[in-house]
Amino acid sequence: MKNRQPAYRAEHPSAFPPQDKGRSAQPADFKKRLPLALATVAALLALTACGGAVHADSAAGSSGEPISGGTLVYATGDTEPSCLDPIVGGGVPQALVATQYLEPLFFQDEDGEIAPWLAKSWKWSKDRLALDITVRQDVHFTDGQQLNAETIVKNVAYIKDPQTLSSTGILAVEKVASVEKISEFTARLHLSEPDNALLEHFAQVWVPIQSQKALARGAEANCLSPVGTGPFKVESWSKQQEVVLTRNEDYHTPAPTAGHTGPAYLEKIIWRFLPDHAARFAALQSDEVDVIDVLQPQNAVAAKADPALDTLIGSRPGHVVNLTLNTTEGAFTDVRVREAFVRSVDVDAALKSIFMSTVPRSNSVLSSITKFNRQNPEAYSTDVDKANRLLDEAGWTLRDAEGYRTKDGQRLSTSVIQNDSILIPVSVLEQFQHSAKAVGFELVISQEEPASFNAKRYAWDYGISPLYYTKNSPSVLNIVYDSAHIPSVIEGGYHANNNGLAGPAADAIDVALHKAAITGNETERGRLYAKAQKLIDAQYLSLPIFDQQTRLGFRSDVEGVKLLSPLGMPTFYDTWLDRS
Repeated sequence: MKNRQPAYRAEHPSAFPPQDKGRSAQPADFKKRLPLALATVAALLALTACGGAVHADSAAGSSGEPISGGTLVYATGDTEPSCLDPIVGGGVPQALVATQYLEPLFFQDEDGEIAPWLAKSWKWSKDRLALDITVRQDVHFTDGQQLNAETIVKNVAYIKDPQTLSSTGILAVEKVASVEKISEFTARLHLSEPDNALLEHFAQVWVPIQSQKALARGAEANCLSPVGTGPFKVESWSKQQEVVLTRNEDYHTPAPTAGHTGPAYLEKIIWRFLPDHAARFAALQSDEVDVIDVLQPQNAVAAKADPALDTLIGSRPGHVVNLTLNTTEGAFTDVRVREAFVRSVDVDAALKSIFMSTVPRSNSVLSSITKFNRQNPEAYSTDVDKANRLLDEAGWTLRDAEGYRTKDGQRLSTSVIQNDSILIPVSVLEQFQHSAKAVGFELVISQEEPASFNAKRYAWDYGISPLYYTKNSPSVLNIVYDSAHIPSVIEGGYHANNNGLAGPAADAIDVALHKAAITGNETERGRLYAKAQKLIDAQYLSLPIFDQQTRLGFRSDVEGVKLLSPLGMPTFYDTWLDRS
């Protein structure tokens, strides 16, 4: 599955100076690789059409032994993070780079099963209000600090400290009331109530384990150079340019799905920030960079035809890319109007024309690879007749001179805020604008810079907001739909629930989500999350569009590129450069 993200600003391909990276392959050599390259791409595209496996890799195309050494240049199209520590804030751009140098306590495979990683074992109390985690005794951070029980105590305290300004991480541990050290390598987490997603939370890069010595420096210092146990470590960060990562020569804690043991093959990774899509793909084509992300559909097609390039595309778990409706004021306080808007827009037509039919439509608030996702095409299908009927029932029966519906002298109008980092390009919203007008609904598009986009979202100054939330658990629904998360995590700032629904309908959703989160029975958990999704669908709080995705394009002499479960973030531990 493929998605598209619009450009941030115009940037010329020459933003990268020419480099000699030691390649000797000639066009004739590339032609010999053509059948294999095309077969690899075709297989990957077929895989992602049905959801995509987040552990897919590029290693199958190589016939040689991995070679140690070399520098990989990665160009990202995501916004440059303001902090390299994913606990501070907690966005996807942070997770992408932090996956290379930070690791969690647990590993979660694509089937949702939990396994130890930095942890050695875990044990729940009978009432499931206490969790003992025993960590490995052979792990040291790249600053020499040993991993122990005190590490867990300090990490949880750091996440929960208001001065850290955590959003994703603090929501993951909100039920952890306290942590105590019960032996040198075992910590006990005391919970305010059972949380069946806690191990899943500790398997994501937004709740990594960092050196307690490094954390003691404070969030500001830690933002510049987080210290973890991963295969690479932060050497330097030249803001608005690049982050340089160097190999951890003492590394020995790979994920269970890794292809080798010991240090990484690559000696260095240069993580560059190049948000302009055309410039980024041109840099890949001209061999100035080795890997790019946020690969556009038209560029994926071009890469498929180029024997020097490969692609790797996989879905991410969590809340799908969607349009979230603000129910706190205006016309969207009426569920009939919300449904009418959802029924009026033609998502399929937009995906066909703008995304070149490369991105399957989502009919669920949960990603297709998220456990217990419930596809509901009946609720989210385009139905202009029903949209018109619902608006008539809601009293929007008159039309003004421009053809928009009116009621009590007010036009049926709402605003959608848009920012280039939220995966839904203006061209898609313009198509929605056109189809909504056909039923008399005015959709005003307000393009915003990142700062103003967030300011408006935090202040509830929008009718519709494009959003998504990456999380390796159906409990993402508890975060983005439970009314408990309507208030800001930080005073005047981020709030995870962006629909703002209140009243009996919200109460019913809250009850279902709460029961789903605390049950110790997995079958019951699935039933309750299905019920919650049904209630959410019936309120038309958002319009699902497509799965979040990681979309990579890379040079075909880059071997072993993988997407790491459970979040589908790229990992370069097994990657090596075939430049013989």
